[in-house]
Amino acid sequence: MRRRTWVVPHLFLFFCGFYGLAEAQQSVPTPKAPERIIIDTDIGDAIDDAFAIALALRSPELDILGISTDYGDTEGRAKILDRMLGEAGRQNIPVAVGIATAPFPTDDPYASQYFLDQRRYGEGGHFSRTSHPRAVEFILDQIRRFPGEITLITIAPLPNIGALIDRSPETFRKVKRVVVMGGWIEPIKPDYGNAPAVKPLPEWNIKLDISASQKLFLSGVPLYVMPLDSTDHLQLDEVKRTVLFAHGTPLTDALTLLYHQWNAAGGVTPVLYDAMTVAYILNPRLCPVQPMHIRADDKGFTRVEGGTPNAQVCLHSGADAFLRFYMQRLLAP
Repeated sequence: MRRRTWVVPHLFLFFCGFYGLAEAQQSVPTPKAPERIIIDTDIGDAIDDAFAIALALRSPELDILGISTDYGDTEGRAKILDRMLGEAGRQNIPVAVGIATAPFPTDDPYASQYFLDQRRYGEGGHFSRTSHPRAVEFILDQIRRFPGEITLITIAPLPNIGALIDRSPETFRKVKRVVVMGGWIEPIKPDYGNAPAVKPLPEWNIKLDISASQKLFLSGVPLYVMPLDSTDHLQLDEVKRTVLFAHGTPLTDALTLLYHQWNAAGGVTPVLYDAMTVAYILNPRLCPVQPMHIRADDKGFTRVEGGTPNAQVCLHSGADAFLRFYMQRLLAP
């Protein structure tokens, strides 16, 4: 009798444990494959491109198929990327050279100096590659290889994107989605809303190639837009910079060097506009989107119009949540 009272409860526990384990195993989610991305960047101007790329490099959820350079001296930008990726131990990532364009517009006297200062970072020959593929051909080849699977992140003016659409619109429509940093939709209230609102103006990435911007908004591909509305307040203050730059990894050391090259032109507090595109892919709650119909007009304004939505647009984001996410990701062991 004693044996039976011992066996029955233990058999009961055994089967409960067995079925509980089976149920637990069934409830464990299957790990998602990393999302395939290509980043199109004008690294070497405002420093936020480097911070966006650093976030992507620290994110195992992303499979970076390549990084392409866009606008201006695209060869010089590729050299900056060569060194940054080399120092971070990511030389396996292809760097593609985009379409070179005319010099910077004269209405922004700092842009050229920013690039000249940061270009020195890439001119030392550190990790320089002997050759680079052409961006348009490279991106189209990757889309054909992985149809419906690639997220294209554009954190630059859009000459490459316009050329992709011109070269093969049917191939371009096979991207999974395009995540864009660009545009300005609504008035922005600076100084925590205490100063008068600033009305929208043509935003840099849109106005430097208006024709390409118009083609993108008319392309019919799924668009996710992070305009100035949701990125203009993402300031990496001195305390956070000090912590980040003291971290001492090869990647944060590269960011430190690039930051001080950029800072020589007079910049102080970087605004991480471009990094929100990568952060959104990793955690969409950081920048909630809503459907809109966006048109880039002939002056580079991004207008909201009636009609079928052609983009998912984020107008509001929390700087604290974004910066906490960013810092945790780059400082993680």
